[in-house]
Amino acid sequence: MDYISKAFAKVKRAGFVLPDHPGVADLDIALPIGFGQTISQPTTVRYMLEWLEPEPGNKILDVGSGSGWTTALLANIVGSKGMVYAVELIPELVDFGRDNCQRLGIKNARFYEAGSEYGLPRHAPYDRILVSAAAEEVPQSLVNQLKAGGKLVIPVRNDILVIEKTADGQLQTDTHPGFIFVPLIDKSRN
Repeated sequence: MDYISKAFAKVKRAGFVLPDHPGVADLDIALPIGFGQTISQPTTVRYMLEWLEPEPGNKILDVGSGSGWTTALLANIVGSKGMVYAVELIPELVDFGRDNCQRLGIKNARFYEAGSEYGLPRHAPYDRILVSAAAEEVPQSLVNQLKAGGKLVIPVRNDILVIEKTADGQLQTDTHPGFIFVPLIDKSRN
């Protein structure tokens, strides 16, 4: 996973945490970013990116983009020929993530406020989908937005699922237990 190591070396988490957490950005812990949300601990993000296997040129959906850190990491990995679409429910965090990425000069990421359906269907299908909040079950709408041959990495309750869509549309799932995330909010139920 050379792309991932390079992205972590280039995109420091310190640029994505709140100013009142200056000395702890490098610790391997989740940190609050406001509105009841967190920026995940680096080890968890690294695992998720390794399972996602993003590649240069990929079109990626980043659901629950929060501070924009995972978006920036993914944008660095996919490079100038790829694109990352970041979706966040909380408008202030959409702005926070966008501002953080713009400050770093990232040009291949677009930020959107979440709509009534999970994901961002208007730009689908995606090569990869990363979700950074825990769902109760896998949203079918995200599976529908995934290309054949694509991968979806999503926390479901206390597990991280790695779902691969085969060429014939079948799903193959690997489960990695023992994780805790903030909940994925269904805007249509609010």
